[in-house]
This record gives sequence, C-alpha cells and structure tokens, in this order.
Amino acid sequence: MNPVDHAAEPQPTVSSALLAAQRVGVERLDAQWLLSDLLAQSRTWLIAHADSRLEPVQWRCWLGLLGRHASGEPLAYLLRRQAFFGLTLQVDRTVLVPRSDTETLVEWALQILLERDQGMPPPLVIDLGCGSGAIGLALKSVCPAAEVTAVDLCIEALAVAASNGTRLGLAVDWRCGDWWAAVGDGSFDLAVSNPPYIAGDDPHLSALRYEPTLALVAADGGLAALRQIIAGAPGHLHPQSWLLLEHGYQQAGAVAKLLQDHGFEVVQTRSDLAGRPRCTGGRWPARRQIG
Repeated sequence: MNPVDHAAEPQPTVSSALLAAQRVGVERLDAQWLLSDLLAQSRTWLIAHADSRLEPVQWRCWLGLLGRHASGEPLAYLLRRQAFFGLTLQVDRTVLVPRSDTETLVEWALQILLERDQGMPPPLVIDLGCGSGAIGLALKSVCPAAEVTAVDLCIEALAVAASNGTRLGLAVDWRCGDWWAAVGDGSFDLAVSNPPYIAGDDPHLSALRYEPTLALVAADGGLAALRQIIAGAPGHLHPQSWLLLEHGYQQAGAVAKLLQDHGFEVVQTRSDLAGRPRCTGGRWPARRQIG
C-alpha cells in the first residue's frame, strides 16, 4: 500500500505512523530512526508516547520519507548521517554511504600505523577517492600523529568530507584531483583506497541507484581505477610503504596479480566480517625500482 493513501488519516499518532511504515514494507527499526529524526525525539520516547499526535506538516513529511525509503533510498541519505568506525559522518547523495565492509581496510591500515617504531617521524598517509572522508578521518581519529591527505575528483564530495573533518575536529589535507595527480610528486608511508570497482553491467547496480555512479563503477570489468592507482603508486611511496585497496569479493586474485606485476612484495588479502575477500595490499620494496 502506498503511504500517500494515508494522507487523510485523522489525528495521526506515533503508533499509526509506524503502522504506515509497516504497511509499505519499511523495517521497524528504520522507521523508528526516521521518526525519531523527524520529531527530534529518542526511540525510547517513541515507545513511551505511542499515542502522541503528529502535526499535519509532520505527517506529510513522514509520508514523503516513507515513500522515498520504500523506493530504495538509503536510510543514511534520509537521516543525512552514517556511523562509521565510531564516528558520525554527514552524508548526502554526492558520496557513497560508508559501509562496515570498509572498516576491514581501516583496521589493516591502523595495524600498520601502530606497528611503526615510536622514534619514526609522523607517518604520511593518503586516502585516494575519499568520498565522505570516512577512511582518512577514521585513521586520523585513532592515530592523531598521522599526517593525512585525502583526494577526490568530485568537488561536492570533497566539500562533504571537509565539513566532516571540521565538525569532528580532525585535520586532514583535502585535495581535489584525479588519484595521484592531486598530490604532484608527494610521497607517502601508507596509501589506502576504496575506489570504484563495480563493472558497468553488474546486476547489483540497480540496488545502488541512489549512490553516485562515479564512486561505484569502473571500466575494464571494474578494475580500471584499481589498475590506475596501482600503476601510479611506485612514484608516490616511500621504501617499505604499503598500498591497501578495497575491492569486490571476486577481484582479489586480479588485484594481487596487479600488485605483484608492479613490483610490490608481501602481497596479501584480508576478509570482511562475512568472510569474503575484501581488501588486498602489498609493500613497496626497500629499494625502489620504478620502470
């Protein structure tokens, strides 16, 4: 049933609002989050005030939110925020919704950073294709000594990321540009990236239609961006530095081969919480051999 069918319902309440959500297939927890946000009340308040009435303008807004979510628009876009690695990030449709799978990449990167000798200079870290800033900000929040640079080609996405950094009080050097080109001849101790890696004909894309295609889809069966990042990495990594990449669960072998073909060593893959191969990385040798 369409939520609009309830537009004339007399004296709508919290209870009837949640019932309307159920009728259009919106999960109860999602509905509670949305209604809490709309009414600026906690989920506990909703339970204790099931008979509280919604104003007509609130009811109209509610029906609109239900319609958008029922059609597939992610909850994070409707709430304008998403939790990631202990941070609350502002998001909109110019950036991907940060996902828990990407925390695998953050945990691996932090392991590398925290294993560095204490007497070493602050690590220079780059996040390529930063979107909302999730990865770079998570690393900075746990490893404040790290000097983090974050790059994105989309100026609107970069504005979202910079706003997140300011709000969270985390200093990151935000750069607009195409992968490594954004940092000139800069070199780093750790590079991380969650680039677009979905093939243009992937059937799962229909479920992601509200998210920016630029951040999702890559040519060459989804490998084009990964290939470009790996090819450019040797000119921007210090000896013994790591390059860590998120990818599709069927791409681990291809990414590992690309790293090996470009001279990386200790190439390995990490799995996400579901046990799927999600990130592959390698270490640049002690002696740089470019070309």
